[in-house]
Amino acid sequence: MLYYSTQGKTSPASLKEAVMRGLPADNGLFMPQRIGKLPLSFWQNLEKKSFSDICFEVANCLIGEDLPAGILQNLVEKAIDFDAPLQSLNADTHILELFHGNTFAFKDFGARFMAQLMSYFVKDEKRPLHILVATSGDTGSAVAHGFLGIPNIFVTVLYPKGKVSEIQEKQFTTLGENITALEIEGTFDDCQALVKQAFLDKELTSKLFLTSANSINISRLVPQAFYYVRAYQQLIDKSKKTVFVVPSGNFGNLTAGILAQKIGLPVDRFVAATNANAVVPEYLETGNYKPRTSVPTISNAMDVGNPSNFARMNDLMPNLADMKENIVGYAFTDSETRQAMIEVKQKFGYVIDPHGAVGYLAWKHYQKTLTEPANGIILETAHPSKFVETVEETLGEKITIPAKLQDLLKRTKKSIGLGKDFEGFKKFLLEKV
Repeated sequence: MLYYSTQGKTSPASLKEAVMRGLPADNGLFMPQRIGKLPLSFWQNLEKKSFSDICFEVANCLIGEDLPAGILQNLVEKAIDFDAPLQSLNADTHILELFHGNTFAFKDFGARFMAQLMSYFVKDEKRPLHILVATSGDTGSAVAHGFLGIPNIFVTVLYPKGKVSEIQEKQFTTLGENITALEIEGTFDDCQALVKQAFLDKELTSKLFLTSANSINISRLVPQAFYYVRAYQQLIDKSKKTVFVVPSGNFGNLTAGILAQKIGLPVDRFVAATNANAVVPEYLETGNYKPRTSVPTISNAMDVGNPSNFARMNDLMPNLADMKENIVGYAFTDSETRQAMIEVKQKFGYVIDPHGAVGYLAWKHYQKTLTEPANGIILETAHPSKFVETVEETLGEKITIPAKLQDLLKRTKKSIGLGKDFEGFKKFLLEKV
């Protein structure tokens, strides 16, 4: 199968080309020319399937044309060796815990799968592969750990100075080996702009074998569709409609949900939950898409003012009416987020992180519009201890930090400071990489 650019100004690419290039030459995003459907038998027998079975069959449906089944099965099993359990707060409100991977965040799914896929594709390459990744928090750590020690692949992580939590920062600035961390004087949007510009720079692309590991890379979206199906599998009462509530920043996670819906997952509605960076909820309300500089919040992984994957959402749902039929958007302040964290702890005894709390708020608001009960599945995208300062300050109590994260805090940070100008970044890549 071939993959086209959402800009439509460049020739379609193979899966290998799309994954290894990351971005098309016209600055669009790669999309598959067609999206197949899982057979009825898959859904009829869903209860009997292991998570590994689900991952393979979803991956096979989306990209199976381009990889031998045995190879794809092996890649999936190596990448996804952890679960995505569903915790029910009550009969209608469910938390999909996506933090049981190596770095305690949902991005472990995409990063580990991408690492295995790229490792397979790069094995016959003579030049080393250089991965550029911008992060507002969890992407950097997930990608760094996913690719750590993989031969012939080097990773450069760009992150905004002072705008990620200490634990998040330590997860990708203390590794060394084939991982380099760049501390950028700017916002996440500045980091993302540097990565995008690097791919469009002819001198860089002629001298370096570059690709991206952000959610702009199509291989990140495939494994994120896995856990949508796993969440549905775990619902006890499937007679009710299913609503996925997605804390959203760059909107890759929600786009993966739409892919899962396209291959047959019965989703009644997606709820896009954002913080003050409410570009998409405002678009859904007004029809005007106005990207802007991101605003810092306590749910920092969602601090994105110009979400890249909106281009894919537009491609999958070409007009506003289609999008509004499938997606509802809500935005919340930091004070509302903190109050939600307190409410979830007091009412249900569950400690939720700031991003999941935004999702909880969105579900509560959406529930008021329903005429009958529905299953609301809130994506809990990171372990609360990754935002320990915010969580403990808000709840007024200490929370348990996993031993692996405690060990990280003792390590020495190794990062290189850079400004947000492209020429300085380009010079660094040409001289250091």
